[in-house]
Amino acid sequence: MTRPDPTTNTHPDDALAGIEVTAAFERFRQRNDIFTRAFWDSRVRTEKTDRFFASYRIEAAPRRSDGFQQRDFALRNAAWLVSDILSSRSADEGLREGFQAPIRSDTEVARDQVPVDDPSRMSDEIKRIARFFGADLCGITRFDERWQYATRVDTRDMSEAPNDLPEGICNVIVLGHQMDAALVATYPSALAGAATGREYSHEAAIVMQLAAYIRNLGYEAIASMNDTGLAIPYALQAGLGEYARNQMVITPAFGPRLRFSKIYTNLPLHHDRPRKLGVAEFCAICTKCADACPVKALPYGPPMADHKNVSAIRGVRKWTSDAERCFGFWASMASDCAICMRVCPFNRDVTRLRHRLWRRLALSPLRKLALWLDRGRGQRVKPADWWQEQP
Repeated sequence: MTRPDPTTNTHPDDALAGIEVTAAFERFRQRNDIFTRAFWDSRVRTEKTDRFFASYRIEAAPRRSDGFQQRDFALRNAAWLVSDILSSRSADEGLREGFQAPIRSDTEVARDQVPVDDPSRMSDEIKRIARFFGADLCGITRFDERWQYATRVDTRDMSEAPNDLPEGICNVIVLGHQMDAALVATYPSALAGAATGREYSHEAAIVMQLAAYIRNLGYEAIASMNDTGLAIPYALQAGLGEYARNQMVITPAFGPRLRFSKIYTNLPLHHDRPRKLGVAEFCAICTKCADACPVKALPYGPPMADHKNVSAIRGVRKWTSDAERCFGFWASMASDCAICMRVCPFNRDVTRLRHRLWRRLALSPLRKLALWLDRGRGQRVKPADWWQEQP
């Protein structure tokens, strides 16, 4: 198994994955994540951010315009319920499982190991079981120290804590969870936040069940959501998609409408290879996400490596948002925003032939024609219209 060159922090597959690491590279400290900073950094924490977090308790939810009424917040908060129960169960120990700490296992590793003679066949089995539990995508890649948080966060005082995994972890299983397209179409709204919350609750169950299956086979498996390491570079390395200007992974099947989770394991597995799709070339001529961002938090121009934002990883050449502006807008609405996901030209239903044909055009040298054909798409659907849809 090849590992990154310790002298350059690069790996032979980086180019295929669209990853460019520079000499200034530093592993990211999770304490600097914009959501974590909202609890300790006075430059981020305001009365609005406090109200944002309070809105996830229904008694604190605002009652405003279409998409921000009580039933919208009620559905959003209900969608988060399973994830919230999981993340709060070890709060007295400073462990917010799935967000600032890995998910604790409720299953012991079996004493007897099932032998794995063919890692490729085992990989196929894991992907089948992942689909059985409800994952929409599954890819497998190597464990990569570069994408592990340098430290995690003790949520009792927001101090840094060790971010350790058991010895012998060598593989990462990356799972993709599709967000509801009809809800995404109503961003920005509290209603649309139900699409995010539902997938966090779904992925919590799926990643725990798949990890339990692996542990029952006699191998270590650590279930993980936003904690422990950066999901996006792992998803790129696992061949699930390509990085885009809107800071998301564009996948062939679901475009940007995905949440990612992961499992760290020592189960012998075959690695998927990253692949260049042509998304980066399309994003180079498309600025729909940056144009649509209300606070201009998304970048224009080419990917850059000199990121001055505290909440950006250092030494990786990529498109990077202004996290303070982005989260500030979230706080002002008391809900998450994914306008950039909604307007993305790859946000399409590719079960339809015309959208598959458009995707083929967009990933070809005729990408300018594809961009022209996309004009006028991605308009916001009124949340009230979603509620009026017949079951």
